[in-house]
Amino acid sequence: MLALVRKQLKSHPALIPLFFFIGGGTAMSMMYLARLGLRNPDVCWDRKNNPEPWNKLSHTHQYKLFAVNMDYKKLEKDRPDF
Repeated sequence: MLALVRKQLKSHPALIPLFFFIGGGTAMSMMYLARLGLRNPDVCWDRKNNPEPWNKLSHTHQYKLFAVNMDYKKLEKDRPDF
């Protein structure tokens, strides 16, 4: 399979950027999915030791990748303690 791809790339060098950008996009999407699965407080991998991880976050914790017009350091606490 790889030999066929290498042969096609040698005969059609215009395909090299296509493979480069598709590979980069695939890698970035996999990294984003890994970040969502490992860093998001809505995902719970360990139900015995930490069944509700969203309750242990501080009210100023930024877990979103990109926040528009939101300064998490200036937020006041608006939820009860459990």
